[in-house]
Amino acid sequence: MSNSTAGPSSKAKVGQSQPSEASLKRKRGMFQKELQHMMYGFGDDPNPLPETVSLVEDIVVEYVTDMVHKAQDVATKRGKLLTEDFLFLIRKDLPKLNRCTELLSMNEELKQARKAFEVDEEKLASAD
Repeated sequence: MSNSTAGPSSKAKVGQSQPSEASLKRKRGMFQKELQHMMYGFGDDPNPLPETVSLVEDIVVEYVTDMVHKAQDVATKRGKLLTEDFLFLIRKDLPKLNRCTELLSMNEELKQARKAFEVDEEKLASAD
């Protein structure tokens, strides 16, 4: 009885994981430099083993892909994927939620500063 229930669920997982494995192969190495720096920042060797970096990259890509799929599921009623969908998914993980809101607010501040800088630059250009 357990074999019959394990069979379909394992087949479904294999079917779902095959496209992600193929996409991982295409994207492998894309984040290696950034991950090496992050790993070093968290106490690893300045030049970690390539296998370690590849493993961490696989985990990160899988996590991000999973989060995007879940956020898309949340957004299906509305038909549009928003930042709030991701915040909703991490609402119970307070450190993650706080960090995300902090980064979003810093991003907004940077946008406003850039906009103000562009306006000042336009005023200088028109004054000449």
